[in-house]
Amino acid sequence: MISKDLEAKILRLFHVEKWPPGTIARQCGCHHDTVQRVLAEAGVPAPERSKRPSKVDPFVPFIVEQLELYPTLRASRLFDMVRERGYVGHPDHFRHVVARHRPRRKAEAYLRLRTLAGEQGQVDWAHFGTVRVGSAERRLVCFVMVLSSSRKRFLHFGVDQAMSGFLRGHVLGFRAFGGVPRVLLYDNLKSAVLERAGDAIRFHPTLLEFAGHYRYEPRPVAVARGNEKGRVERAIRAVRDRFFAARQWKDIDDLNAQAEAWCEREATERPWPEDRNLTVQAAYELERPLLLPLPDDEPAVDERKVVTAGKTPYVRFDLNDYSVPHDRVQRQLVVLASEHRVRVLDGTELVAEHARSYDRDRQIEDRAHIDALVAQKRAAHKARATDRLLIAAPRARELLIRQAERGENLGASTAALLRLLEHYGAAELTVAIDEALAGELPHPAAVRQCLERRRADKGLPPPVSIVVSPQARARERPVKPHALVDYDHLSADKTASEPVAPVAPNSKENLHV
Repeated sequence: MISKDLEAKILRLFHVEKWPPGTIARQCGCHHDTVQRVLAEAGVPAPERSKRPSKVDPFVPFIVEQLELYPTLRASRLFDMVRERGYVGHPDHFRHVVARHRPRRKAEAYLRLRTLAGEQGQVDWAHFGTVRVGSAERRLVCFVMVLSSSRKRFLHFGVDQAMSGFLRGHVLGFRAFGGVPRVLLYDNLKSAVLERAGDAIRFHPTLLEFAGHYRYEPRPVAVARGNEKGRVERAIRAVRDRFFAARQWKDIDDLNAQAEAWCEREATERPWPEDRNLTVQAAYELERPLLLPLPDDEPAVDERKVVTAGKTPYVRFDLNDYSVPHDRVQRQLVVLASEHRVRVLDGTELVAEHARSYDRDRQIEDRAHIDALVAQKRAAHKARATDRLLIAAPRARELLIRQAERGENLGASTAALLRLLEHYGAAELTVAIDEALAGELPHPAAVRQCLERRRADKGLPPPVSIVVSPQARARERPVKPHALVDYDHLSADKTASEPVAPVAPNSKENLHV
């Protein structure tokens, strides 16, 4: 807009001083279109401009014809079509020509939708970028539900859009509203609509089962008709601008707690659009008794996944490993995951339960699972040692039974008898065990005394244990034997080249020490 003084000046210079519009624009410091507009409003006809011929002029009738048949045809496709027909111009100018001749679409008018209280709700997902959890980068999404009549809102943030999270949002939303609307409107998202051809719609069977439990009707909006669920769209915009923008939060639970507080205070204190004298909270109090009642039980909405435990006692789920009992390896198990817990089932038996982690490549362990595996390995090692002892000296079984009756430590006794077996051999150990049992002294110390006495009687040196350090064992390398054929050839050559002198039978050279 320009001032009235400038308009009067433009008219005076044009009519009195006979200045052309271009001179007026330069001298008055305004755009020439502004001068032309002022003159046109004053009834001055615009001067006719000489039009230069253009390369696109011969193709204008073809462009107009195609745009009448296909009003939304893109300029890039039209450019390819006219280029095949001989057009040699550039695409930039061609786009302006297409825009000038494209038929204008009439603006569509919409009816204001009014819904009865308790009749309808609207549902959608909203994306809020990504969030880092440990070393994992997750998508931050928000489940949004709005009651169409009262505009009461519910928000729940999460890090996935799986069916389990979608249904969990419904359960929490119905619980927050204290009831269920008779109809829920959905966009054509995969969690609701699997396939659509015109009016023929195939709903997700899991959603149909869920809707049957709560007795509401799922209803998708028409394709590309976001105005049919404009209340949840406006709610998402309000969440972005009035709640999420510049908000500080520690984790997802803290963000959800703040979202719940915002929905109960700021979001309900605004005026109700249908009656500015009421607030959204007041309208909700009128709508709440008209909602469908909640069922007596809530459906199971946990994520279910069949997994396989490998050789190690862990199952893989959502980028992390969760421990299971060691006797469940090498078999298929079932993971049931809620928002905060992960349960592992073998058939109908619960075998493990952990806190859920949204990090990645972590091992979440129940210490009892690992301790049980360690104990089993130790017991197996002990059993192998006992078997080796009993195979070498079967009489050791009687000695161990006597020790068990006296409450002795069988592990220490087995280790002591194995050391004696290594030093003295199986035959001597068997004799010593028999002597200890005959003397009613079933203990490794008595067996050792018997062996020491028998060794001293025979005049043998005491056995010496050679302890080799781990570093020395690490330096040991197997020696590959070499063939001695080369040495035989050397001996043969030497024998052939040097005669051997005869040796007398009793000479010193014939003696071998």
